[in-house]
Amino acid sequence: MRFFKRSLIVGILLLTGFAQASEAERPTYKLSLENDLPATLAAGGMFGIGMFLYSRMDTPETLKDKNDLLPWDKPLAGRYSETADKASDIGSVLAVAPLAIGGIAWYNGNSTGAEFATFTVMFLQAVGIGNGINVAMRSLEIWPRPYMYAPSTSSGTEAGKEKAEKAKPEAYGSFFSGHATAAFTVATFTDEWFRTTYPNSPYKGIVRATAYSLAGLESMLRVAAGKHYLTDVIVGALVGTGVSIGILELHRDRNENFSVWAGPGVAGITFRI
Repeated sequence: MRFFKRSLIVGILLLTGFAQASEAERPTYKLSLENDLPATLAAGGMFGIGMFLYSRMDTPETLKDKNDLLPWDKPLAGRYSETADKASDIGSVLAVAPLAIGGIAWYNGNSTGAEFATFTVMFLQAVGIGNGINVAMRSLEIWPRPYMYAPSTSSGTEAGKEKAEKAKPEAYGSFFSGHATAAFTVATFTDEWFRTTYPNSPYKGIVRATAYSLAGLESMLRVAAGKHYLTDVIVGALVGTGVSIGILELHRDRNENFSVWAGPGVAGITFRI
């Protein structure tokens, strides 16, 4: 438990510095057929394929040897906490945070319906792609959830043993954390949506620190619950944040006078006069 407290303190300190960064000017985002058709199809396709593979997971004949886990994950094998498990599920209600911020800004006149629609589409695209990657990777059954080792370890509790005995095939695919992926997707969009609609707000740093701190707390609760290893939540955080930033950059309106483009065996620069 001391490890989790220290990790949370270090994370908050890092986020305090990270939260001081601010945009020089209000960024704008726009939807376009050439960007959003492939992005939306990719989001829907990846989520659909991922869920299909996920639904076809089978219970393996043998449990993966605990010694095959990564060195920093191995000590977590056998962990289970029903309290932390339930607490981590409550965090799912925060998924509406970006939409709530956008809706309030639109209602108060700080944003427009077009901007709300643009952010909503981008958010759904990021969620679809991130979750699609997640369930596809979990279907590979790279390693089981930590609580699956409860029956054979001294740290396993009766609750953990019972959880393992009733486990479904999905429990054999712990890598990587879907909760962490979703939490950091929500955090990234909460932060950017607030900064876009309230570019001069003195609370931008607080919103950023709070959003990422809650995402980090959600991730650590999944580890404390015995649902995931450190590697699972770290990769989930990177995927959720990376996909979100990629979607935002794809839609960012830079108003540049030139653009660089590339294709198979050809590249060039286009100037606008």
